[in-house]
Amino acid sequence: MRSPGSAAVPVPPWGLAVAAMLSVQLGSALSLDLISAVGPAGTAWLRLSLGALILLAVVRPPLRSVRRRDVPTLLALGVATGLMSIAFLAAIEHIPLGTAVAIEFLGPLTVAGVRSHSRRALIWPAVAFAGVVLLTQPWSVGFDPVGTGFAVLAAVAWGTYIVLTQRIGDRFTGIGTLSLTVPVAAVTAAAVGIPQAAGHLSPGILAAAAGLAVLLPVLPFALEMLALRRMTPTAFGTLMALEPGFGVLLGLLVLRQQPSAIQVAGILLVILAGAAAQRGGRRPRPHEELEQCSPA
Repeated sequence: MRSPGSAAVPVPPWGLAVAAMLSVQLGSALSLDLISAVGPAGTAWLRLSLGALILLAVVRPPLRSVRRRDVPTLLALGVATGLMSIAFLAAIEHIPLGTAVAIEFLGPLTVAGVRSHSRRALIWPAVAFAGVVLLTQPWSVGFDPVGTGFAVLAAVAWGTYIVLTQRIGDRFTGIGTLSLTVPVAAVTAAAVGIPQAAGHLSPGILAAAAGLAVLLPVLPFALEMLALRRMTPTAFGTLMALEPGFGVLLGLLVLRQQPSAIQVAGILLVILAGAAAQRGGRRPRPHEELEQCSPA
């Protein structure tokens, strides 16, 4: 029997999760024009700042629930979010979107493998790494060490984000945490973003940044929250393993980034590793899984 909450959302939960992934990757693909105008850090700063304003307008930050010992973790989580956003946007300025997403995906996969109770789980980050090698092809002339380096930095930041989120998972719900940490992320991005964007701001750029802020992080988070209310965290995590594939798809459709056959094989390895890493990976609190999604 359906609950009243589920009846209000006729879309199946997997459809909500897919829509969230498409929103993330579409927001990333459409960010390239803004990056060319105000730089990757400027884009991150604008997107996070406007996203923070939107979140603060619709969500009441749980300030009364914040304890003194929570403050360092919340600040570190906001800084990690800001660095992840800057690094990922800098990466897609140099390398294809799908490749950047696949490299960034190594962060949560490594955290899952290290924290797993099974040593066999460590094989999946290795499989994903093999896929990334096929994607980047470091032996080829077209290898871009700068873009790859930024994507690796984004992966480290995403892994850090997950660890910090799980540390305060018992204290706050997902949307409450975002309303606290996204403003910190915006301030973090401002240190580099304001100098990059200075002199290039216009009403059109601000409008574009506002639209991108809706695509990421506001809309995906809302969709993921609805999806997680109606599916298990393991099923959600397995479905999210498709995100590198959506990165390739949006890169192809929006940016005309055509992957080679060997790169497609690499993406499939990353997706396989991400899906396999979720087997038996139950998490006790759905909102922890919710927060493991990248707000970049």
